Amino acid sequence: MRIRFKIILVVLPLLIVTLFLAEAASYITAANGITRITQQFFNFKINEVQKYVRNQWVLLVENNYAERQDMVMAAQNALGIYARSIILNDTEIIFAVDPEGKIPMATSPLEIRPEEREVLLDILHEEHEGIMYAVIDGKERVFKAFYFTPFRWYILLSEEKAVFYQDLNEITTQTIVIIAGTSLAAMIVLICFAGFLTKPLRRIVKTMHTVISSGDLSSRVEVEYQDETGNLAHTFNLMIGELERVYKQIKQYAFDAMLAQKKEQRIRHIFQKYVPKDLIDKFFAAPESMLAGENRELAILFSDIRGFTGISERMAPDELVHSLNRYFSDQVDIIMNRNGIVDKYIGDAIMAFWGAPVRHEDDAMQAVLAGLDMIEVLKQFNEQQRELGKPEFHIGIGIGYGTVTVGNIGSERKMDYTVIGDVVNLASRLEGLTKTYQEELLISESLYSQIKHKEPRLPIRLLDTVAVKGKAQGVKIYAVKRSITVPEAKAWGYYHEGMSLYYRRSFEDAAQQFKKALIILHEDYSAETLIARCLAYADNPPPPEWNGVEVMRTK
Repeated sequence: MRIRFKIILVVLPLLIVTLFLAEAASYITAANGITRITQQFFNFKINEVQKYVRNQWVLLVENNYAERQDMVMAAQNALGIYARSIILNDTEIIFAVDPEGKIPMATSPLEIRPEEREVLLDILHEEHEGIMYAVIDGKERVFKAFYFTPFRWYILLSEEKAVFYQDLNEITTQTIVIIAGTSLAAMIVLICFAGFLTKPLRRIVKTMHTVISSGDLSSRVEVEYQDETGNLAHTFNLMIGELERVYKQIKQYAFDAMLAQKKEQRIRHIFQKYVPKDLIDKFFAAPESMLAGENRELAILFSDIRGFTGISERMAPDELVHSLNRYFSDQVDIIMNRNGIVDKYIGDAIMAFWGAPVRHEDDAMQAVLAGLDMIEVLKQFNEQQRELGKPEFHIGIGIGYGTVTVGNIGSERKMDYTVIGDVVNLASRLEGLTKTYQEELLISESLYSQIKHKEPRLPIRLLDTVAVKGKAQGVKIYAVKRSITVPEAKAWGYYHEGMSLYYRRSFEDAAQQFKKALIILHEDYSAETLIARCLAYADNPPPPEWNGVEVMRTK
């Protein structure tokens, strides 16, 4: 292939890519702007509808009309009239959907077909906060929705998808046309100039082939033009003259680099036994930053062997160390396999964290799954202990989530990569509370908020709101399981309802729900405790400022 066509094949894609990137940047800016304005207007209208219907219901409640069906229907009709007043075009529709998938109110005639009903209800039940999509009445529609509990309606503001994205589609078409036109013009111009440019370049290429094939560094290129191509030829001649001089230096540098690489590999191999691999990578990338700390959101795990003093008294030292090593090996493997970092061993306790030095999207969930894995693998460990005639280990695990300071703390002679902050203390307190609440794994409220909508969906229940030692503010604590049986799920349903009534100060009703749960769960400490607490509060109600917080006097 002739060199002029090679230039075209090399340069033309660069020109096209440049044009494409420029147009794409303009397109993205315009598209984002239009989409943002459209969505903001969409959000504004649905918020106005939500405020209107809430105000209507407040009026009914304040005037004691909430139980009158005729007044409720009047409020619903008023909502329909208001909704029609804010509709801007024929394709925009505000309508309501009841739990059976029927339409009790709509600003325009609309029908949800049988094959559409189940899909739409599933989307509404998920309660997304953003823009949602569904086929309604045979058309793809964009909508936002909210559930209004007094009417038992899902209220939707919807628009046809094609209309919603009409401006964006027009920008897309215009962008494609502009890119195609400019690319064609660039190709024509490049073809015209390629022939003129290639003549001196062919001379350079020929000389380069001579040098490559023969290794003759005495070859030179004839300088034909006093322009950029002439400067290129002159520079090439200078380069050939310098190559021989630096050749020996290059070989020396390559040899030194090989030695340095071997040395780095040995260092990595040694220190990976003591320091996380990610931390070693970070050190070699920027060793000057190793003493600096930073604030990050991390998941912190504390695990402790219950009754370890008694266990140690029943075992010989060498047997104890052997059992501990097997226990730590299993537990640490789980933490590291879940992308966690083992911070330190505190006697028989383990402290670990997720989210540093490398952050992952699922750090919070991985911490919880690691805790569940640690509990499961302990069962296998205890089977081996029984076979060996050794005492079984039982552990409690507490996991917190929040902002901490993480970094290398210490001096240049001795430092530890660790974390400090209130979340560390809270995780330690949660581990201690596993004894009080007779649970193997407890997590904090902030961690619960991170994982409650993530996959896999784990069974989680609220146990209590406590003010741990050293803290005045209450923290909700939750128990997590890998899975629960059908009867347990039913009991947890009663339990959740009981907690809701408990925090609403309906203590007698809450006690009844907890009793139903206890019938299924039998000796469930939390249910028993809350029954006793509810009965006590029913006889002697707490003060008006009571917020459900129980103060813990121990760690």
